[in-house]
Amino acid sequence: MGAGKTTLVRHLLQALGVTGRIKSPTYAVVEPYELPNLNVWHFDFYRFADPREWEDAGFRDIFASQGLKLAEWPEKAAAMLPTPDLDVAMQATCDSVRQVTLSANTPIGLALLQAAGPVESER
Repeated sequence: MGAGKTTLVRHLLQALGVTGRIKSPTYAVVEPYELPNLNVWHFDFYRFADPREWEDAGFRDIFASQGLKLAEWPEKAAAMLPTPDLDVAMQATCDSVRQVTLSANTPIGLALLQAAGPVESER
């Protein structure tokens, strides 16, 4: 909690061209965004008590469709989620410092990491 997951997603969505208010999906569970060439869904599974809630909510169809899916607290949906291309792990080391680790799980994820190259920032 408080590592900056939603803030990271907000910045990513703004960089992709989303304008207007970008809400946290904590209570709605999912917030969709439509861009001219990309559909994006931002999920927050924090409130899930059972991974089957993912199936009951009808998210299988969304995850089977084309587009970018961003999931906070994916461990709450456990084995119901497909393998992500990238895992982004964030850890607050102090109030103003975050350690972010990116891990590729698929060839697409590996290509994304290779395209980005090494990054280290002290912001």
